Amino acid sequence: MYIKKIFLIVVLLGAVGMGGFAWYVYNTAFSDNTAFNNKEAHVFIPTNATINDVVAELEPLLKDTESFYAIATQKKYTSNVKPGHFIITKGMTNNDIVNALRSKNIPIDIKFNNQERLENLAGHIAQQIEADSLSLLEAMRDPQFLETVGLNAETALSLYIPNTYEFYWNSSAETFCDRMKIEYERFWSESRLQKAKKLKLTKEQVMALAAIVQKETAKVDERPRVAGVYINRLKVGMLLQADPTVIYALKRESGDFDQLIKRVLYKDLELDSPYNTYKYAGVPPGPIAMPDISSIDAVLNPEQHDYYYFVADVTNFGYHKFAKSLSQHNANKVEYVRWVNSQGLNR
Repeated sequence: MYIKKIFLIVVLLGAVGMGGFAWYVYNTAFSDNTAFNNKEAHVFIPTNATINDVVAELEPLLKDTESFYAIATQKKYTSNVKPGHFIITKGMTNNDIVNALRSKNIPIDIKFNNQERLENLAGHIAQQIEADSLSLLEAMRDPQFLETVGLNAETALSLYIPNTYEFYWNSSAETFCDRMKIEYERFWSESRLQKAKKLKLTKEQVMALAAIVQKETAKVDERPRVAGVYINRLKVGMLLQADPTVIYALKRESGDFDQLIKRVLYKDLELDSPYNTYKYAGVPPGPIAMPDISSIDAVLNPEQHDYYYFVADVTNFGYHKFAKSLSQHNANKVEYVRWVNSQGLNR
């Protein structure tokens, strides 16, 4: 009888112990371990991160990092950390969190437009993906890569068509550039190529001209008309005489792209630069900025008219007055110059 009692006690204690252990396992793996109030939290795990890096990243988001570590070890995640962008939702258990970090790298949307140089673009993209600006700039400038796209150092900015693109956050600089090559080739459809050919322009010339149009007017509805002016000038062999190209040339010459130049002076027109379209005929050797799609398509679909000149309209700011003759243009220009002088814009 005594032995039976002992046996019964041992069985009961074992049951209690097993129950306690089961409760511990359940509580560790399958109870809410999130400590944030928002609906979800975004977690970014760098390439080559260790489990300690992951725990440090998660610490502000979890109630208990030790229980997370225990489950991560049990599920062998500690030796197989994956880089990327992950989403943890409120109420997730340690088991859910490990599963999300192990297999649910969520793509992000990357956006860019109107960058003036590759340096600006690289810095902008580096704020959105893991790759740093230096590695991005090196990849963008890589001569071998540019050769595969048919571009060079002057035309390299043409590759990047402003839009929103889906990427994995842990994409490398090379991955980014390779994807942009695909998007560039997709953008230049047969229809767009035929339009460029009809205008007797290369893709690179279209992009360089579109950059000028972009700088000349912020009004999307006016861009085809401005593009038409430049197409007309090219057809008759006139100089483009675009002020934005002179401003770019001045910045390029000084190396200071942060300076603000509101007014082009007559002395500036003498600057010896291939980007000075008052001095050199034809389209500049490369884009002076990143044109958006509306500017590119404005060049490919220019408004048909007989205008060869335009100047800012001081009675309808943002738009321009267009002229067919130099005498008409000079009359329009008098009004503009009078307004500029009244504003005291010396530079």
